[in-house]
Amino acid sequence: MSIVDSDPVVTSFEDSILELHQHDQITRMNYGFSLNRRDLFKLLGGGLLVCCAVGKGWSQESGGSRHAEQDLPAAISGWLHIAEDGHITVFTGKVEMGQNIRTSLTQAVADELRVPIASVTLVMGDTVLTPYDMGTFGSRTTPYMAPQLRKAAASAREALLALAADRLQSASTNLVTADGKITDRVSRKSLTYGALTRGQDLLKVINSEAALMPTTEWNLAGGSTSKVDGRAFVTGKHKYTSDLTRPGMLHGKILRASGFHAELASVDVSKAETISGVKAVRDASFVGVVAPDERTASRAIQAVQAKWNVPQQPSNANLFDYLRSHLDSDRPPAHVVGSVDKAFAHADKQFAQSYDVQFIAHTPLEPRAAMAEWQGDKVTVWTGTQRPFGVREELSQAFRIPVSDVRVIVPDTGSAYGGKHTGDAAIEAARLAKAAGKPVKVVWTREEEFTWAYFRPAGMIDVKAGIQRDGSVMSWEFHNYNSGPAAIRTPYAVPNQHIEFHPADSPLREGSYRGLAATANFFAREVHMDELAHLVAIDPLEFRLLNLEDQRLRAVFEAAAKRFGWSRAKNSSTHGVGIAGGTEKGSYMATCVEIAVEADDIRIVRVVQAFECGAVVNPNGLENQVSGAIVQGLGGALFEAVKFENGRILNSRLAEYRVPRFSDTPQIEVEIVQRKDLPSAGAGETPLMGVAPAISNAIFAATGQRLRSLPLIPNGLKGLSAKKA
Repeated sequence: MSIVDSDPVVTSFEDSILELHQHDQITRMNYGFSLNRRDLFKLLGGGLLVCCAVGKGWSQESGGSRHAEQDLPAAISGWLHIAEDGHITVFTGKVEMGQNIRTSLTQAVADELRVPIASVTLVMGDTVLTPYDMGTFGSRTTPYMAPQLRKAAASAREALLALAADRLQSASTNLVTADGKITDRVSRKSLTYGALTRGQDLLKVINSEAALMPTTEWNLAGGSTSKVDGRAFVTGKHKYTSDLTRPGMLHGKILRASGFHAELASVDVSKAETISGVKAVRDASFVGVVAPDERTASRAIQAVQAKWNVPQQPSNANLFDYLRSHLDSDRPPAHVVGSVDKAFAHADKQFAQSYDVQFIAHTPLEPRAAMAEWQGDKVTVWTGTQRPFGVREELSQAFRIPVSDVRVIVPDTGSAYGGKHTGDAAIEAARLAKAAGKPVKVVWTREEEFTWAYFRPAGMIDVKAGIQRDGSVMSWEFHNYNSGPAAIRTPYAVPNQHIEFHPADSPLREGSYRGLAATANFFAREVHMDELAHLVAIDPLEFRLLNLEDQRLRAVFEAAAKRFGWSRAKNSSTHGVGIAGGTEKGSYMATCVEIAVEADDIRIVRVVQAFECGAVVNPNGLENQVSGAIVQGLGGALFEAVKFENGRILNSRLAEYRVPRFSDTPQIEVEIVQRKDLPSAGAGETPLMGVAPAISNAIFAATGQRLRSLPLIPNGLKGLSAKKA
């Protein structure tokens, strides 16, 4: 089975490949391990070492799993196991990052097997126990993994029915499945699933034609249910990576460079080694320490004396000029329909503007952490990552060992937002553990997370449209520089289009962020559409509907407007309303926002979002996803931005990097549009994308000032005129 799946909700195969390419292009940190095991022991004379350091910035090589054919289990037993007591264990390489996918996948399997949710346990993200998986990203778990597990469960049900028919000497048409057992309606005899399997693996091949339960007949799926293991999370029973321990475990810290792309000129670890229990090791430009406890390890790494050569680098002040002048010649082909030049020549009006977005940080609740343990030449690493199999390959490459000698286990993790694709902490912990000969845990500080993790790409977007007096958009030219190709195409019915992504050489380490570049592309497109609507004096909602042929997108716009009361909304110098919408990852969203102007600032009063992602598996879980995305979207819209100068991050603490607070949270209303007639799509990313453009449009409605840069008001409304433009 190909790891590039034929997910029906992806807009096109080409778009899917572009997204996978962007995930795989995340820059890996270059640790530069130079010594093999034999050389290491020669150098150290068999003594216990322990000291590591960060290399000079990072390499430009792509890491992680390549997009090649992967062998996935054909047998039912590769995906699920039914114990003698009837309990069902399901195996998936997907991971739980707080999106509650453990619950919805459990619902899907329980429905197909006709068992209670409590009868199903998911084993997730373990490279030894679970089938290969490309990673948990791109809103692909529900549209891709759920059907895969449903198919395995349905095949298991068919196999169990065949076993029951044989043992009960009954026709299969007389058998019914319910509550984990199969009953003969004629004889009334029953056999539990456990009695049928006797704890043995179901070696039958998955039947690709196995009949899945129609969405209209869902019993457990389609309804809200409590979060699986939810009590463990709220009571503190759940163990995150940073909570894990192993016998004899040590704590590690890494020496970080004084700036990006820095070269280590000299290092002295002698003061660190005078601290009781501390060991230090250096491998090429990698330097670190281990100690019996985290506090001692922190003291020791602070005692390491290092000198760095930091080259001159760009800063915020010249970021966009830098990106435009450092374009990559290797770029994907443009999307071209019709002729934009001819259409522009015949348009009643032309309008062109540029929009830009700053780098922002992921700010996960749980910073990167990893615990590593070696047994001979084999290593096991526990870490919070979205790509356990990709991290397994990174570890294999870093230590020059077969992937079969690497095991990566992912405990349910405290958020990622696209920021945990790489194995940075895993490699660091494994290197220290190899040197120490004991398990080692590395937990990044918040400052390390802000500085050395990768960022959402910054970028600029140039948009030019040709429009008729009746509001018809005839020509659309859209150029994205650096931020990425996700959701770059317009959902509006424009007959002439030229849409192109221009990669650039980023001055900062950048990579995936919730929604990838879709947030930037939605922002530019939906603000530009608002500008066009005002240009021809048409209501912004009416203008969008005028240029829409996609009935699903039309439906969410109408649902959001109705719930919000768009037709009754009034703008003034103190209040404004804005709207934005679109489609991405097979889901559809429309967002309405009301803002209030208060002195030199604005307050988000109310956000209403209509959201449609096909058949909804867990409505309560979906509503939580949408609400959480809206809150997160407020940060990138209003004030989040990474400040940097000459290779250094200037706001690397939460006290300096503003994220949404409780006081920023508006009234949030979610209107779920249930479509059981359609396949389920993902919902982890699309809800975030309408927040920034809707707020920008609402600010214009109230103040007359058009804000085209994200974040919109990092310093409030100071400097903005109250006059209408």
